[in-house]
Amino acid sequence: AARFDRQLKGTLPVLVDFWAEWCGPCKAMAPAFAQAAKELEPQVRLLKVETDRVPNLARRYGIQSIPTLIVFRNGQEVDRIVGALPKEILREKLEAAIS
Repeated sequence: AARFDRQLKGTLPVLVDFWAEWCGPCKAMAPAFAQAAKELEPQVRLLKVETDRVPNLARRYGIQSIPTLIVFRNGQEVDRIVGALPKEILREKLEAAIS
């Protein structure tokens, strides 16, 4: 959690994927997230938080459904996407959130 907090304090926008190993939609969206990471970094930092391993972060951000993606800018939440998305829509939403 401390490392997570340090990442949010940087100057780059941060996209966090809250997911779980047992979550089918999370696994289905994982390749799209990985591709987005390749295409958008270094303009955006992409992080994954496994909610079962770090439940305090899931509680802190009110994660009630996974996958949930949260975009942070300057440590503040600026957008939240709930549910699995195809790569094209994920990228569109991310570009809108970080521009």
